Amino acid sequence: MLEIALHHRHTGFTLDIDLKAPAGVTALFGPSGAGKTTVVNAVAGLLRPERGRIAVNGEVLLDTEAGIFLPPHKRRVGYVFQDARLFPHLSVKSNLLYGRRFSKSGSDQDVTRIVEMLGLGALLDRRPASLSGGEKSRVALGRAILSNPRMLLMDEPLAALDAARKSEILPYFERLRDEVKLPILYVSHAPAEVARLATTVALIEGGQLRGIGPAREILSDPSLAPALGMREAGAVISGRVVAQEADGLARIETAGGAVLLPYPSGQPGQPLRLRIHAGDVTLAVDRPEGLSALNILPVVIEQIRPAEGPSVYLRLALGDDHLLARLTTRSVAALGLTEGMACHAIIKAMSVASEDVG
Repeated sequence: MLEIALHHRHTGFTLDIDLKAPAGVTALFGPSGAGKTTVVNAVAGLLRPERGRIAVNGEVLLDTEAGIFLPPHKRRVGYVFQDARLFPHLSVKSNLLYGRRFSKSGSDQDVTRIVEMLGLGALLDRRPASLSGGEKSRVALGRAILSNPRMLLMDEPLAALDAARKSEILPYFERLRDEVKLPILYVSHAPAEVARLATTVALIEGGQLRGIGPAREILSDPSLAPALGMREAGAVISGRVVAQEADGLARIETAGGAVLLPYPSGQPGQPLRLRIHAGDVTLAVDRPEGLSALNILPVVIEQIRPAEGPSVYLRLALGDDHLLARLTTRSVAALGLTEGMACHAIIKAMSVASEDVG
């Protein structure tokens, strides 16, 4: 359990949040200047807030009322910054072992496990100057883990990488989430990263907590969709690869039925998260025939909320999951769509980008 309650005045805004999050990756999500990095710096002990309390799994790091303020070096927090901040004169192996110096229980087995998990075996003798951005990020992550922290802080660790490098490193971050049992506080303003990695999403705007909850609930909430932006709003659903089709499409079972996606690397049985953009979902009252779109799923309209301009967001129940759709108010009126109504969601297979499958 992660507990963060902070009040701190900044030039231009006041940070005032109170959140509790379960184990896993808690994503602090929101626009630049919302106060995300301020929260992370307070957890790390790099900022002393006016008022606040921070506890990780019951261990109190900060309590201004009780006069508790653990200095950074006693908090046992691993911090991964936007830039890797590796020691340029040390090899990759020496950078990793530097992190282990701060661990009282570190062993060669720990190093071997992290090297394997992050795919660093071929890089151990190289210097940081010869590494790509994604490789540097993996080394920085390994160094932080080997310091034996009680939690990990990641402040937009992929922000400086291009799309190709992000695609390269995101699977390692997913493996970290699933295999290393540490609370992780992850700062980002990129919805694709949050959708793939987050267990819990805390949406922050102007220093205030707009919403917090499981990623699939927050990202499919129509009232919070405007904060994501019209082009980025969308929901996350779970799936599992059941077959690889002869034409290169993967058949993926979801809570609402099977979908076909161009995901050739998927192996049968592999669990997936799928991020479906609200603008890529079309609705039909009756099941349509004669369409090129391959994915037609039965849904129930749970909520209809205003969006930007002449449009609305619709939250759609897809079994135990949810989709989000953005339609014009004219289309909603023409189809007579109402809350509680059953209809069909149509999703083009090619509309789901590779970065939205993890």
